[in-house]
Amino acid sequence: MAAQQQTAWQGELLHQEMMAKHTSWRVGGPADNYYKPTDLDDLCVFLSELPVDEPLTWLGLGSNLLVRDGGIRGTVISTSGLLNKLSLQNDTELYVEAGVSCAKVARFAARQNLTGVEFLAGIPGTMGGALAMNAGAFGGETWTKVKNVTTLDRKGKRSQHDRNEYQIGYRSVKGPNNEWFVATTLLLENGDVDAGQKRIKQLLAKRAETQPTKLASCGSVFRNPDGDHAARLIETAGLKGCCIGKACVSEKHANFIINTGDAKAADIEALIKKVAEVVQQKHGVALHREVHIIGEAK
Repeated sequence: MAAQQQTAWQGELLHQEMMAKHTSWRVGGPADNYYKPTDLDDLCVFLSELPVDEPLTWLGLGSNLLVRDGGIRGTVISTSGLLNKLSLQNDTELYVEAGVSCAKVARFAARQNLTGVEFLAGIPGTMGGALAMNAGAFGGETWTKVKNVTTLDRKGKRSQHDRNEYQIGYRSVKGPNNEWFVATTLLLENGDVDAGQKRIKQLLAKRAETQPTKLASCGSVFRNPDGDHAARLIETAGLKGCCIGKACVSEKHANFIINTGDAKAADIEALIKKVAEVVQQKHGVALHREVHIIGEAK
């Protein structure tokens, strides 16, 4: 796209922005363009002025994502901390924009005496990403609480869709093509603020105890197969602590791959492939990635 800023939009446009600064794995090459909108209206204007063939990538907190070392062609839209409106619409409904962190939604709901989304405290991403993949934790899933969603198409046109317009599965959401989630209304239930906050603290304590939360990772790498857990399969295949370069399978939770220092995206991708191959050989189970891999190899 053209490098010169247009007066119609007001956000910040960066060029050759290193994605390692914006992903939880701390890896990833440069994005051709990286746009930080001022708000949802500004984003609509920006999208309306993009060339129709401009590749688009949407980014929240950069978890559940591996950006290859060669970077991303086209334009990355950053939502984290930018599309950040969070409000109580009525007694049991929350309006949440895509850039709000899942943990913030959980805490806000608890303070409003609303229950049903405590599990979001265990998801290290934004609501936009949670909507896109039906993210879940501790037995809860995002779309069980969705009433409707607001989307944008690549021309910046807004649409609203009810939950029943989407096919929802385990870590899977299928709906209108070439539209991206920018907000949602969550339908919750009245509860007890103290009980809700206590539940959140319990879930966060469990997460800290069982997951390498202080190390650079993407969250869970593989989906759980039916009737089993990816972590159990990886651990019993003898892969805990297995490394390629500076990328290692966590000793704490086998379904996490951590960047122990200056890992390359290529190291992480190679380790993901190796883990899947060894589990297939030893257990006869095909693991499917939960993490998305995008961009170009270097």
